[in-house]
Amino acid sequence: MGCVHGKCCSKYPSSSDGDSDHHREMRPYINKHILTQRSLELVPVPSHNFNLQYSILTQHGYYPDTVERENQDSFCVKIQVQGNPNVHFFGVFDGHGQYGAQCSNFVKDRLVEILSNDPTLLDDPLKAYTSAFLATNSELHDSEIDDTMSGTTAITVLVVGDTLYVANVGDSRAVIARKDGNQILAEDLSQDQTPFRKDEYDRVKLCGARVLSVDQVEGLKDPNIQNWGDEESQGGDPPRLWVPNGMYPGTAFTRSVGDGTAEKIGVIAVPEVSIVKLTPDHQFFVVASDGVFEFLRSQIVVNMAAAYTDPRDACAAIAGESYKLWLENENRTDDITIIIVQIKDLSNMGAGATDSGIDYRPMIMRSVKGTHDVSSVSESETYASVRSGLSDIQQSCQHSISMNRSAAIVVPSPMRQRPLQLDVG
Repeated sequence: MGCVHGKCCSKYPSSSDGDSDHHREMRPYINKHILTQRSLELVPVPSHNFNLQYSILTQHGYYPDTVERENQDSFCVKIQVQGNPNVHFFGVFDGHGQYGAQCSNFVKDRLVEILSNDPTLLDDPLKAYTSAFLATNSELHDSEIDDTMSGTTAITVLVVGDTLYVANVGDSRAVIARKDGNQILAEDLSQDQTPFRKDEYDRVKLCGARVLSVDQVEGLKDPNIQNWGDEESQGGDPPRLWVPNGMYPGTAFTRSVGDGTAEKIGVIAVPEVSIVKLTPDHQFFVVASDGVFEFLRSQIVVNMAAAYTDPRDACAAIAGESYKLWLENENRTDDITIIIVQIKDLSNMGAGATDSGIDYRPMIMRSVKGTHDVSSVSESETYASVRSGLSDIQQSCQHSISMNRSAAIVVPSPMRQRPLQLDVG
């Protein structure tokens, strides 16, 4: 789900999604949509004596009227960030708009480069993560890429020893699987940032956005009804963001990198960051674009991934099912990108268990304007502290509107040099 000039509902087709061998007979342009599957990789985390085994699959989308359209998804895996064998980065970037592919590839490269160049990364990863997103956004605006009506979402996981730092901008998603008795439970590591969320709806409204579905904009439904149900039932015509006196940009997300026009009505590049301490019951995590989660719930994705010992097989099965469901519901598919990272050989001792037992509760970052506080919270409160911490941003946005200025948040990049990195992609 994206903007009406990029990925969006069937009325405004845009980027498409991939195919698997199981469904190729349904597609007339097989040679235009090649499934790209990476080899199986094993990465040690010596500080806690466990291993990460991962595989990646990206699949070009299918849309019959634009068969030459390039894959707008990209991904990045950087092993041993800053040369540290215990720090690893995984990210998926879902571009949208006319220059979505260029935007996603730019962000894929620069975000991890800025993180790698930040000497405070390991001392203050929360601040470094937020600064890296904002600096990347600023650099994209200043680049030769026209991001006025194009941009990208970003879902990233930074592994630091036995801790995951998950930073999200947009509606892609990260999910972790946790063993609970005989069950494998899916626990979202991120929350989609869309107008379906009241906090995000309120924030963009303060920034001057009109929030309407396509049918409402076209006069087919009452624009005064500001209730669209939930994302699962109303995903076909979701609420979108529009400038006060125009029928653009039509983004179905409330945060992204790029999107200069949408930024003026509250679409920001500030990530929501969650922190999770790994335990022996954590089996694997999934990082994927919304091409996967548009029709598959997190628990179904985890169930499918858990059914395979080899993450390559799991990636292929999930991509194939996603593709099938896209064609059952629409006349196109979205680009599909998925990374599955298995957590192997993590013991109680390696996970840092205490006398009081293992704390499964996620930890969350409260970060505004360079200050942060990390605290353990209940699962139901996981995202509350981050959302409430954005009140200063909302107030800043209101001030920007009253001054007839953009609500863009700009943080200069600490460094512009581009170090050599291991980038699987």
